[in-house]
Amino acid sequence: MSDGCVIAIGAVSALGTGRAAYGVATPGEAARVAIARDEALSRAGLSRPFAARAPALPALDGPASSDRAASLLATALGGAMRTLDEVRPGWRRERIGLAMGTSSGGMLGAERFFAARDGKDGDPRALARGATYFAPLDAALATHGLVPDTFAQRTHLVAACAASTIAIGLGLRWLDRDACDLVLAGGYDGLSVFVAMGFEALRATTATHPRPFRTGRDGMSLGEGAGVVALVREKDTRGASVFFRVAGFGASTDAVHITAPDRTGNGLARAGLAAIDDAGISPANIGLVSAHATATPYNDAMEARAIASIFADAPAPVVHPFKAQIGHTLGAAGVLESLAAAAALEAQVAPAAAGDGEIDPDAPAVLLERAEPRDLRAALKLSAAFGGANASLVLTTEPSGRSPRPSRPVFLRASAHVREVDLEALSTLTGVARDRLARLDTLCRLGLRAVAELAQKVGRPALEGAGIVAGHALATLDTNDRFDARRRSRSPTAVDPRLFPATSPNAVAGECAIVYKLTGPSFAVCSGLDGATEALGCAAELLAAGDVDRIVVVAADDAGPAARDLLVYTSQADRPFAPGAVALLLDVSPPDGAARPIALDVRPDHAGSPIGHLALLPLVT
Repeated sequence: MSDGCVIAIGAVSALGTGRAAYGVATPGEAARVAIARDEALSRAGLSRPFAARAPALPALDGPASSDRAASLLATALGGAMRTLDEVRPGWRRERIGLAMGTSSGGMLGAERFFAARDGKDGDPRALARGATYFAPLDAALATHGLVPDTFAQRTHLVAACAASTIAIGLGLRWLDRDACDLVLAGGYDGLSVFVAMGFEALRATTATHPRPFRTGRDGMSLGEGAGVVALVREKDTRGASVFFRVAGFGASTDAVHITAPDRTGNGLARAGLAAIDDAGISPANIGLVSAHATATPYNDAMEARAIASIFADAPAPVVHPFKAQIGHTLGAAGVLESLAAAAALEAQVAPAAAGDGEIDPDAPAVLLERAEPRDLRAALKLSAAFGGANASLVLTTEPSGRSPRPSRPVFLRASAHVREVDLEALSTLTGVARDRLARLDTLCRLGLRAVAELAQKVGRPALEGAGIVAGHALATLDTNDRFDARRRSRSPTAVDPRLFPATSPNAVAGECAIVYKLTGPSFAVCSGLDGATEALGCAAELLAAGDVDRIVVVAADDAGPAARDLLVYTSQADRPFAPGAVALLLDVSPPDGAARPIALDVRPDHAGSPIGHLALLPLVT
């Protein structure tokens, strides 16, 4: 058997710290809701300032000392580590994998950095190190004496709202391959005005409280939190108690729209069915679905269709929309919602759903007003994200009987490198109208041009159905600066909603997926300045495990003024860095003379390699 066994947990949400962060109500109780009017968002000028903030936490030392996201992750990481110290002495000397997910990462630090560059409060030189997407991860690790370069495997998923679900799935794949003895996986995000004003501009936030799957629902409320689980193989628990098991993982991409879901629900259903197949169980064994449930009109309707498709020949499961209780915690949503589902399995209690009103006939779901005893053998976690990314996990309390996945060899089939983008030429290559391409940010245009050149070499049919992994160095830092500029100069209500989707590091993968019908797994990674090599490693892992047969790796850098300033202020300006993009096509077909083997344990060099896409140039032919 090869389930990923969770032997330690750390968590924090607006409901509390530890088990309180995700515990389900006892039978007969209604759902506890921690969402309230947020004075900080109100003072910032937002018109829908409802959110769920976690309790006060100890401050950290160092460059990210004032970063709430770092404190949240450090709290969750510390909780898991304390349990590991008790049940697995000496665990720090093992081969440890680290997979953490986030949506906005160091956005709180970036807000201060952008303002300081404008000549407002603060010194940009002092604030630069805390402005990257990976700054909170570095700070949290340093708090607990964990050295990034000592991990056997390490990735930081900047994959929006599916980030921690994918992180746990990658951790399961590492254990399958015996690449690690123990994996620390999860996710985090803090509340920021930047993200809140973006979702408000998209009209995705509620004016009252979320009402998932109900008529009249008008959106979500943001939340903050973090969750970390320690995973080991079934045969390697060493007597530690198993809180629950991760028995299956699946991922897919809608390839329909950068923010709106595929209204048929087909993309999310494919991810859910892939996880169920990975677990080797039947949908009839699943009695609980931890839904993504953003309480937006289109998402809930899509998700209801996906659930109906997955369980077409099985009893309809109870649906748990945990975001309506703790807010949408973005990069932490997958792990915190999985923990709540696992707690329900352990207690054999189906949790109540927050929200009032009639069930929407266009988004039907089995929702409970009060928690009740149920025979629950397994749960399905569903996640969706900007860029059309979907991910799913199967959770159990008993061994699933899942078979380990054999590892397949991975090969590089084709490559492309671009330094700039001509919109007329890109329109001709892609078939996308020039005015639509003009609305993309520089990063997305560069990535799309590199994938277009790749398609020229191999043909469009060779890409259709593939996955895509984007690798970032400084990700969307310059796009974020441009989006935030209107807030700094005017007000939160002045921001451009059309630019907000491009602030997600997942956007470049999503835009490429839409044009080239890349419906396999998709996400973005960035744990340091060599995110390009990091993406290569993650893509190879999924190929080797059989999650997909072809994956595009794309790394792009716009190398704008904010990024260049940050490199100067952090003493990295002497490293090679330039605008451009690289795209690679990996597959598992039998090798031929042109194929190049790709090692599964390729290690990024965040400290010394060329920055961003330039690290992949040795693979370009």
